[in-house]
Amino acid sequence: MQVKPEALRARLENGLSPIYLVSGDETLLVEEACDAILAAARRQGYSERRVVHVESGFNWGELIAEAASQSLFAERKVIDLRPPANKFDRKASDILREYAAAQHEDVLLLIRTGRLEGRQRSSAWFKALDKAGTIVLIWPVGVRELPRWLAARLRDAGLELNRDAFAYLAERVEGNLLAAVQEIEKLKLLDLRQPIDARSIAAAVEDTAHYDAYELIDAAFAGDAKRVQRVQRTLREEGIAIMALLGAFASQLRRLESGGWMPAHRRSAAADFKRRIGGVESMLAELAIIDQQVKGTLLGDPWLSLERLLLRHCKAKMPVASLEDEWGLLRRSDL
Repeated sequence: MQVKPEALRARLENGLSPIYLVSGDETLLVEEACDAILAAARRQGYSERRVVHVESGFNWGELIAEAASQSLFAERKVIDLRPPANKFDRKASDILREYAAAQHEDVLLLIRTGRLEGRQRSSAWFKALDKAGTIVLIWPVGVRELPRWLAARLRDAGLELNRDAFAYLAERVEGNLLAAVQEIEKLKLLDLRQPIDARSIAAAVEDTAHYDAYELIDAAFAGDAKRVQRVQRTLREEGIAIMALLGAFASQLRRLESGGWMPAHRRSAAADFKRRIGGVESMLAELAIIDQQVKGTLLGDPWLSLERLLLRHCKAKMPVASLEDEWGLLRRSDL
């Protein structure tokens, strides 16, 4: 059965499954879910843990052998299997289905891996694990989910922030859950007067926000000019390749134009964005101009060009000229 991460602890109190699969790219949340499973297993007498890393050349048959082997030091053991998400090949599928169909008394299998693709979640091995055990799928905590997640963490830590302080903290740790947890622990140690205000937060919290290309795309689709500037600035400072941003943006625009699949949270904002820009083709053409700047065949700073392009299409109208107006398409070959 599949269990949401927030419901896992309650489920563990009602008993253990013989198999757990924890999947996701949020390292902190994956680790916390696995720690909760291991803690529950220890309380149930699983005193031995065997960590198995799936690397190149790994023999999946070892999983069956490990489950069948008797421990000299403990009656119950945990097999902590750690395969990369791209290592679930045909052999892995056969072994996992065989394992799920068998009875392995006094053995708990914990599989922790990265985010699984849709085709993997519809595979035979995934369905077999779903039937025989418990699956915990952990999704990224995006900008919409962050306030609720952060509020729960603060509440558990016994901390109360006023509205401005909460907004300040959320902005500084967005996209970096580990940093959020560390900052909350720091605030606990500082024992500040509550409710904590924004000035106190500013003095105590570092700017640890972390973003990826899709955070920038979501900000542009939402028409949030301030967020577009903040996310792009952070990406540039972190050394993200601008070609990766252009490629991701062009891909989403083509998907928008063709009516291809998009996450639900992005679909409505994307439709609004399409109406604002008046059509996808002109946007793709301007991204192509920026691509030429990156390659050095057209004058201009590509980062600045991208920022101005996105701001021009934000909900708050920005007095920014088009790329064609500003640079006149001056190519180096014309100089």
